[in-house]
Amino acid sequence: MIKEEQQDLKHEQIKVEEKEVYCSQAEEQLELKQETDTCMVVPVDEQTDHTESEPNRNQVIFQEAAEAENQNQERRKPFSCDICEKRFAFKSAFNAHMKTHMGVKPFSCVTCGKSFTAKASLSIHMRTHTGEKPFSCLNCGKCFSQKQNLTQHMRIHTGEKPFSCVNCGKGFCQKQNLTQHMRIHTGEKPFSSVICKKRFASKSAFDAHKKTNSGEKPFPCVTCGKYFSQKQTLTKHMMIHTGEKPFLCANCGKKCFIDQYSLTVHTRSHTMLKPFSCVNCEKSFSQRKHLTKHMITHTGEKPFSCASCGKCFSQKCTLSRHIMIHAGEKPFQCLTCGKSFNQKCTLTDHMTIHTGEKPFSCLTCGKEFSRRHGLTQHMRSHR
Repeated sequence: MIKEEQQDLKHEQIKVEEKEVYCSQAEEQLELKQETDTCMVVPVDEQTDHTESEPNRNQVIFQEAAEAENQNQERRKPFSCDICEKRFAFKSAFNAHMKTHMGVKPFSCVTCGKSFTAKASLSIHMRTHTGEKPFSCLNCGKCFSQKQNLTQHMRIHTGEKPFSCVNCGKGFCQKQNLTQHMRIHTGEKPFSSVICKKRFASKSAFDAHKKTNSGEKPFPCVTCGKYFSQKQTLTKHMMIHTGEKPFLCANCGKKCFIDQYSLTVHTRSHTMLKPFSCVNCEKSFSQRKHLTKHMITHTGEKPFSCASCGKCFSQKCTLSRHIMIHAGEKPFQCLTCGKSFNQKCTLTDHMTIHTGEKPFSCLTCGKEFSRRHGLTQHMRSHR
């Protein structure tokens, strides 16, 4: 009798251990559902069915987890917009959001009359008139009118790039930069000019283009009086007067440039990188603008015509140079002898007469020339 009780006790212990093992295995997948403290014990003979229906069970688990997350979202953000389904944690934020759908803008700027849906937006706008910048960087001292601008700026110092492209892995410090970058992969150009139908991937490029159509140039150079349609173009132009070239080539250590783009293009001369390829002849170029010019050789298109004589050109810059012939304009003057030219490249060639420089050399015999034209003529002698 005692022996039978010991066997029963041992048998019960084995069953308990089996149940504990099964609970342990199921714990990782079911996470014990977190809502309950009990583990449902499945009989041993049902474990085979459990294994066979694992995909279905996982699907149920994920569905339940999604429903639980939705419930948590509803608890955290109880105010939901019926129009766009956006949720908010506070009623004040919800009310402000609803005004965007209704078009209500009760807060107006007393200086310029611009209206806003929220008082906080008006307060931020007022800083454009007062010049107030209450948020300053502890690293470089630069000040900002909005806290979010300071947060974005700080990533320059920390190197943080939390927004990554899923296609190429490139990182960005701002979400809007990632959004714009993604259009390189998708080819999307959502901004279209109503005048010339040209399309753009970024709003900044589109806004700049609109000024070229309207002829608006609100940014003047205080040194030479030249006007520009964009502030950044004026800033770059000012470096001509100051001689500032802050971007140094790490490869050759000699050449400096006024902007990052010019440095990037120059770097390709060291790496021989030509990322822009022609789909017709497979010829490659280091710059997109060179590819654009090249494509016209296949199409034969000459969209730029002279208003005086009707002659057509494939490039705008060629038309601009041609117009100088009619106007008699020669804006490029030699500082040594005073001779003037209608093209900068012609002046550059002319300057070699005074300097004695011969930058064009023959790869076959090594003979040097002061002008490219002289080298071109010489190359025919080797044919």
